[in-house]
This record gives sequence, structure tokens and C-alpha cells, in this order.
Amino acid sequence: MTVLLAANWKMNLTAAEAQHLADAYRQLADEYQAHNVSFIVCPPALYGAALQQASEGSALNWGGQASHPAEFGAHTGDISAKMLQSGGASFVIAGHSERRQNHGESDEQVAAQIQAAHNAGLTVILCVGEGLADRKAGQAENIVTTQLSAALHNITKWESVIIAYEPIWAIGTGEVASPEDIQAMHAKMAEHLTSQCGAAFVPPLLYGGSVNAGNAAEILALPDVNGALIGGASLKIDEMRAIAAHAKAIQSR
Repeated sequence: MTVLLAANWKMNLTAAEAQHLADAYRQLADEYQAHNVSFIVCPPALYGAALQQASEGSALNWGGQASHPAEFGAHTGDISAKMLQSGGASFVIAGHSERRQNHGESDEQVAAQIQAAHNAGLTVILCVGEGLADRKAGQAENIVTTQLSAALHNITKWESVIIAYEPIWAIGTGEVASPEDIQAMHAKMAEHLTSQCGAAFVPPLLYGGSVNAGNAAEILALPDVNGALIGGASLKIDEMRAIAAHAKAIQSR
């Protein structure tokens, strides 16, 4: 199975920096294509054109960081899945923890975003994850499976779904998600998707908790981890090259 490395650049980089990094990703994606390692870059919307230029004729894929459920309309500051698709994107992130926390996006809104994205022909990277209080209260699995059910209850295009698990409690808190924590949640998600969401197959499951060159080898080797959603490290091409090398090594086993 292909290892998916999704790079979320978040709100970073100047236009010149984005173009330079996009060109570097193109080279990396083409180099690792033969090793079943795929790259998806999700830049700020302003830099979509740079990614489209870099990805033409390449193995590199790109997508948006978020999208509005409506195709067009009076939604100042938003971008729709239809707009992303018309600009050449193939993917879009939905339900990222920062969108849920900073913009108040609900499970219902995330579900609507996913439907709109599928209608536009995009593959969705759905983010789910629990906070520290939920984890300490023993509610981690319940929170994550509830988010999955709410977002995916009307899904028919399972081939256009990717899941990313973000343990919010282990991102920038000083807490650490152990390999056992990660594997247990990914196994639970796979079970839930098959038995309760009615998935025809289990979509790729990415891990999104501060992945970097130092921990990628151990994380990507876990049996139910199919790749990673990478934030800060994705802004450093040397970090991404090291992560890709770990993925290649795992694929060669």
C-alpha cells in the first residue's frame, strides 16, 4: 500500500518561498513515486497556483486546507471546493482541529464540507481527534468514533476519503502519544469504519500528531498507519526528505 505524506503548510511562507518549496516537493514526489511514497501538499489558498504549476506533469498532488460547503456566494474570506477544483486541486482537508477550535466548525459543518468536496470531485482528508480532558476522562475513542460517524454518515464515495488522526492533547502540550496510543486508536478507527460507517474498505489512515524526521520511522511502521499529515516539519524540505526515506525503507521490508 502506498504511504501518503500530506503536507499542511498552514498560514506560512511568502509567495517566493512557496514557489521555491513547491518546486522542491515536485522533485521529491517524482523521486519517490517508484517507491510507493506519495506527496500531497496543502498550501495557503493564495499559493494554489504555485502548486498547480509545480505539479503539472509530476507525481506531486495538492489540495486546500479547508473549504466552504457552498459552491459560490457571499462568504467573505472563504473558498469553496468547486473553486479549488477549478484551480487544479485534487484534495482538501476537512475538520482540522484548528478549524474546529478557532472557527467553531461543528461536526455538521464538516459533514457538509465533505459532501460539497465530493460533489466537486475532490478527495477529502478528514481530521478527527480528542482533547486532553477527553483523553484523561477515558473518552478518547468515543470522541473520535463520534466524529467519524457524524462526518461520514452519508458518504458513498469511500474511495475519495482519507482519515487523519490528530491527538490534540499531544500537539504542543508537552504530552506525548506513544506508538501504543497511536496504533490503538488507528485500529479502533479501522474497526469503526468497517462495522459502523459501512465503509466498503478502510480508507487510508494518517497520523497527524507532530510527525517529524525523528519519530516518523517508528510511527510509519505501525500496522494501521498508512501515512502522515505533517505540519511544521512540512515547511523544511530536508525534514520531508528524511521522512520519505523512512517511508521508503518501510515499503522495502
